[in-house]
Amino acid sequence: MNSLQEAFSIPKRVSLSLQTVEAIRNAIEEGLWTDHLPSERRLCGMFQVSRPTVRAAVRQLAKEGLVVVRHGRSTDIVPQPKSAGSSKRRLVAIVTHEPLSLLASASYQGISEMRTHLAENNVASEIYVCPPRSSQAQLRKLGAFIRENKVSSCVLISVGKEIQQWFAERSLPALVLGSCHAGVNLPSLDLDMRSVCRHAAGTFLRKGHRRIALVVPNSGLAGDLASERGFLEAAEQWARPSEIEAIVVRHDGTARNLGMRLDALFNSNRAPTALLVAKPQHVMIVVLYLLTHGISVPGRVSLIARDHDNLFTQVIPPIAHYSLRGDVFNHRLTRLMLQLANQGSLPAEPHLIFPQLFAGGTVGSL
Repeated sequence: MNSLQEAFSIPKRVSLSLQTVEAIRNAIEEGLWTDHLPSERRLCGMFQVSRPTVRAAVRQLAKEGLVVVRHGRSTDIVPQPKSAGSSKRRLVAIVTHEPLSLLASASYQGISEMRTHLAENNVASEIYVCPPRSSQAQLRKLGAFIRENKVSSCVLISVGKEIQQWFAERSLPALVLGSCHAGVNLPSLDLDMRSVCRHAAGTFLRKGHRRIALVVPNSGLAGDLASERGFLEAAEQWARPSEIEAIVVRHDGTARNLGMRLDALFNSNRAPTALLVAKPQHVMIVVLYLLTHGISVPGRVSLIARDHDNLFTQVIPPIAHYSLRGDVFNHRLTRLMLQLANQGSLPAEPHLIFPQLFAGGTVGSL
């Protein structure tokens, strides 16, 4: 070995398994778990790795004497003497009504970035799926999960009023990713859906459209309800509101039901000439419906998507939609969650961001 090689050590690749070993070891040392490790499935979700990677990591920890593997039972943690000044690792629960894999791509990316930044700041995160319209039994399970796992704070994604109210009544540290329902006093972060839909309806009206429709899931979620209010407000505040027909078309989220609603809409003698559509997946269903029924866009019907999806700029014509510049939303989300995790609370107020309209090529004039 020459003198130059002796002056430094050559960097080595670190396997994902070894990184997982280090992450679990740190969590044990910092007191995140005390009696036994979470299930293999939960560890995969927390560290975003595969089951073989988790198994290899647990085997290594067993060799080090940190855990005892008992087949068919939970993996026990071997009690270790506490080092002076050691602090417990914080855990953030991401409470959602559906798996994150079903979120729109932009939302999924934002949550993934937030989890990465939390981990870099010694804050673990875990997904907890709480079905919509949760029963009291589901809420008791959620409460048990928070207590047993010593959850320090939560981010609530697209959950109903019952869950939001449950957190508010117990003064549990939580950030609503979306809008709060009426009467719920929690901090929240959302696009300003009311203003977005009021602006979109106004755009149609300024282009000469007089029969306009908002197509939205019948979700009962605060953001969708705010969308309806803003859309109808634009028509009510128009200079000659009696000339305007603004309707809300609610559907259950399935292609079949949405198709039935569109059939009723376009088979009437007062079919709309402009559509504002919520949710990227429903935009594509609407576009395919219009194409298969010979309804040209924007020739016969103009269309704006309420939400953003990267695909909207990749088709011809590009679909008009609302989007944020850069990572504005993701940065704001990460900053608020780090503040909540570090301080244990946030002011119970809405943080609203207004996106820009990407004009695209799907809005025409009459």
